[in-house]
Amino acid sequence: MEQLRDAFHEGVTAAAAALRQLFPPTPLQLNGHLSRRFGARIWLKREDLSPVRSYKIRGAFNFLRKRLAGAGEPPRFCAASAGNHAQGFAYACRHFGVSGRVFMPVTTPAQKIEKTRMFGGASVEITLTGDRFDECYAAAQAWAAESGAVMAPPFDDADIIEGQATIALEIDRQLAGARFDIAVAPVGGGGLAAGLTRYWRGAPTAPQLLFAEAAGAASLRASLEAGRRVRLETIDSFAEGAAVAEPGALPFSILRDQPAAAVQVVPEGRICQTMLEMLNLEGIVLEPAGALSVAALPDLRDVIYGRNVLLIVSGGNFDFERLPEVKERALRHEGRKKYFVLRLPQRPGALRAFLNLLGPDDDITRFEYLKKSARDFGSVLLGIETTHASNFEALFRSFELAGLQYHDITNDQTFSDLLI
Repeated sequence: MEQLRDAFHEGVTAAAAALRQLFPPTPLQLNGHLSRRFGARIWLKREDLSPVRSYKIRGAFNFLRKRLAGAGEPPRFCAASAGNHAQGFAYACRHFGVSGRVFMPVTTPAQKIEKTRMFGGASVEITLTGDRFDECYAAAQAWAAESGAVMAPPFDDADIIEGQATIALEIDRQLAGARFDIAVAPVGGGGLAAGLTRYWRGAPTAPQLLFAEAAGAASLRASLEAGRRVRLETIDSFAEGAAVAEPGALPFSILRDQPAAAVQVVPEGRICQTMLEMLNLEGIVLEPAGALSVAALPDLRDVIYGRNVLLIVSGGNFDFERLPEVKERALRHEGRKKYFVLRLPQRPGALRAFLNLLGPDDDITRFEYLKKSARDFGSVLLGIETTHASNFEALFRSFELAGLQYHDITNDQTFSDLLI
């Protein structure tokens, strides 16, 4: 076992040395705002400052480097990704001067397609196929089998894991003999989590490793609880960089001894709060997956108090066209915005009487008749935003005293998907 661990460390060291051709170690920064808020010394490993604004370049670069080592005629490569892995892969292809093909879902935002094209240049061809990632991934696998191309997986590969583990090596060197008590890393397919775990496993100065997983795609937590890999039937794809239905086989084999409680399950609404907070107060742009480790802190307040804490900030590829969605989710999570289906009497003055029920801090953000042909009552889709969540208690009492019938659909996914 010791020999295997040494070989892994040697591989990580070689990978880190090769990465210096592309970029210097990403910064390790003490964050004063978070440190004051949580009563700890909190440091950020800024993977959002890599050339492709995420850590994914590490694994993709290492995968291509090792496949090309000692090869005669360089193979053709391919990858399937809707985001950061595609960009890291494209950057690595251009660096090595090899041909690559990136399969992306048709639904991929134009910004991500253009960034992948920019990083890959003439070395990379982009193919849009399928509405979902699973369809896109299957198409990439079929093309690789047909063409003989080498497929670079996003996380389930030893060389990908080795590349991601260079983050831990950089941190150890940046600390220069100091240490962290706790490290928090985001987890999706598990490549980063597995790399950190394997690199620090057994080291006397290793931090306690905790992981942050989006609540709508908590596949690692479910798998650790079950003692086997679990594939979730449905996931919320909002935290797309970490929204994985099943952890990778190799990453899970490395992580399976971790206690399930080591995985912090973070609501998507709190991820949105964190993104807005870091943007507005710190000027740091984070994508949903990149904000996961920071968003886990409220649940860890007692654990981290007074301690040295490391957060892996995994990426900052955020499409600002999604900002309204982020604000919406944050407000709903805070309880400051709600949606209702309201039955309003069809008589003169009914609307004015309803408006008089609103408090001074209540703002109507949506008012739409859903059925206009009823004789006595009309159904209204109503959105209300307020300054404090507690204001809704007074509003509900006003509705009830006025005899108004209403149904809160804020957290009803079916109604929200249909109406909001």
